[in-house]
Amino acid sequence: MISAGIDIGSRTIKLVTIKENEIVTSEVRPNSYNTIEICREMLTGVAYDSITSTGYGRHLFSRHFECDVISEIKAFTLGAYHMVPDCKTILDIGGQDTKAIAVDNDGKISKFEMNDKCAAGTGKFLEIMSNALEFTMEEFISAASGAEHAEKINSMCTVFAESEVISLIGRGALRDEVSLGIHNAIVKRSVSMLKRVSIRDNVVFVGGVANNACVRKLIEKEIGTTLFVPENPQTIGALGCALHQMKAGIPN
Repeated sequence: MISAGIDIGSRTIKLVTIKENEIVTSEVRPNSYNTIEICREMLTGVAYDSITSTGYGRHLFSRHFECDVISEIKAFTLGAYHMVPDCKTILDIGGQDTKAIAVDNDGKISKFEMNDKCAAGTGKFLEIMSNALEFTMEEFISAASGAEHAEKINSMCTVFAESEVISLIGRGALRDEVSLGIHNAIVKRSVSMLKRVSIRDNVVFVGGVANNACVRKLIEKEIGTTLFVPENPQTIGALGCALHQMKAGIPN
């Protein structure tokens, strides 16, 4: 039995297939205005017996494909707990939202916080800020990692923060110090969410921003513990979708 999971986010679409709880295929593609066409392309030639969807486009997907639909909270919990079976806290920072999830000893959701009302503190926020500084994302992360001092960013509203960054540069602030200030701002927001759900041992960091080494390091410093970042952290929601079919009792 091959189970597939697809996570249709605002920035990317992730597809994972598993057999006997082992990953068979995994793919990430940028999303666009033509979400369903991208999904069709990703599924072409992929063998699967059942599929589950999550993410912003999960209900759109269900109108075109026969599938189960689950929430992002459930998908990321299933995926993270599978990768790190003793995890107690999950932080997911994606393209357009941030989620903090507390997990009990049985891998069940005990509490969660989710920010999905704006792009503040997300991958999109970092992307806009790097563009404002005329950095590539790689340059942006490197600049922040190498800065010795951080300029304070007061606003987490993407529009106001961008104006604040432009004003700082206009006053002669160094780009690397502004970069670190932006990273500090997103970390402060994320750690605040973690604290509201309770930070316990074995914190798993997933989503696209988990690939940002500077964000990882700053969060670890703030919470005083090492983060577990699975391989391909963007695909954890899609993995959780694929695992959902197995959890539902469909035989391997």
